[in-house]
Amino acid sequence: MSNYRNVFTLDEFRVSEVRNFPMATGELSNLLRDISLAAKLINIEVNKAGLVDMLGDTGTVNIQGELVKKLDEFANNQMIAVLKRGISCAGIVSEELEDVMVFDDEMSCKSKYIVAFDPLDGSSNIDNCISIGTIFGIYSRKSTRGQPCNEGDFRLEGKNMVSAGYVIYGSSTMFVFATKRSVNGFTLDPSIGEFYLSHPDIKCPEKGRIYSVNHGNYYHYSTGVQKYLDHIQQKNKEKESSYTQRHVASMVADLHRNLIKGGIFLNPATGAFPNGKLRLIYECNPWAFIFEVAGGKATNGKKRILDIAFKDLHQRTPLYIGNSSMMKELGVFLEDDGGLVA
Repeated sequence: MSNYRNVFTLDEFRVSEVRNFPMATGELSNLLRDISLAAKLINIEVNKAGLVDMLGDTGTVNIQGELVKKLDEFANNQMIAVLKRGISCAGIVSEELEDVMVFDDEMSCKSKYIVAFDPLDGSSNIDNCISIGTIFGIYSRKSTRGQPCNEGDFRLEGKNMVSAGYVIYGSSTMFVFATKRSVNGFTLDPSIGEFYLSHPDIKCPEKGRIYSVNHGNYYHYSTGVQKYLDHIQQKNKEKESSYTQRHVASMVADLHRNLIKGGIFLNPATGAFPNGKLRLIYECNPWAFIFEVAGGKATNGKKRILDIAFKDLHQRTPLYIGNSSMMKELGVFLEDDGGLVA
């Protein structure tokens, strides 16, 4: 334990950041603390899910048309409870809720932030002990503080994000968050329940060799995406490169690895999902924010993810995200689809 005293805890890191900015109110810092508390509570249940009847479905279907897992419901309830008890969140959007939830008590009304989250991404992998996670994005509200949020506040767009992050529940549990200044990762020491700074100032490597895509859908992808995948296979065949495919089908697990190691993640549109499968507000926007701060890029094949206009709370989008050199290479092939060069 003595080795830790030269390493910041999450709380110590938050305080140090506030001290560096005398004009800071500490509200965002408090909000991140609240989310980390919810993460600890979720982590406990994830780690013992098979022992406490937390595996399997609830028997209900969410707004996405997906079966709700018991841990989905638990994680959603924990996020809501912690954020509602805090004083730094004015309202929420959740993958598991059809509509918004406004916190209209006196302290919450004074907050300038709205939190959008996927409480348990990759939940179809729960029963298989594969890494899953929580994704969140923090947006600035538009209306005057002191009153409950209104409908306009929930027209959430990437340009109004102030922070984003994720928690990955795997062989270790990590809490990673980005502000416009940097991306920092904290690993949970379960013996004392503290997150310690383990990955300061994360930068996505300029070059990478990992590509993450569901190759089983190859014939359902656009011509440009198919040509890109063919290009990768051809380069490997000719030993010009050593690309390697890694696809867990858990977004948090795939993107966490690619952020640290360098790689690209593709979730294109298909016939079954012509507008894409992933949700913009609480999945793609947060990840795009994180990758851009870390030096990467994120597009829907035609435009930057963070520039996509709001349509509805649960709108979907294709997603191409990764380190800058691999995104640039992909962009050449997306031109065949009328897209842009990333």
